[in-house]
Amino acid sequence: MSDTAPLILRIVGSIIVLLAALIYLFWRRARQVNLTKTPPGEQPAWMRSQPPEETLAATEADGEGISLYDHDAGEYLAAPFAEQIEDIIHARLASDPTLSALEVDLGTASDGTLEIWVDGQCYTAIDQLPHAPLRKICQEAVAAWEGQR
Repeated sequence: MSDTAPLILRIVGSIIVLLAALIYLFWRRARQVNLTKTPPGEQPAWMRSQPPEETLAATEADGEGISLYDHDAGEYLAAPFAEQIEDIIHARLASDPTLSALEVDLGTASDGTLEIWVDGQCYTAIDQLPHAPLRKICQEAVAAWEGQR
């Protein structure tokens, strides 16, 4: 029995040293991975970009401070970019007395497509909207959002 104890200790010790070496190598490699692919000291573009000023105004008006998007209670759930476009649409609708009474909400359908709700009616494309001025505002809002990116 006394002859096998040193052998077992050497085997266990070797396994512990090997595991420690592997853990160290993985730890070192993990610190070298650059998930952002940006130069050191810089942020990736998606972290540098700010939400549209209309979103900033909407979240500040709601008392939410600065947020990437403004989703209010009772609205259809939409992707953050759609919520930002919706904020641009709402700001432009508010400045047009003929369209300011319209209730416009963007949502995401179960299949991932965009839904445009106007006064409770659902549309799946901007060109289906009932009012030409509303179509124009929506197209301009999308273009403005894309121009910020």
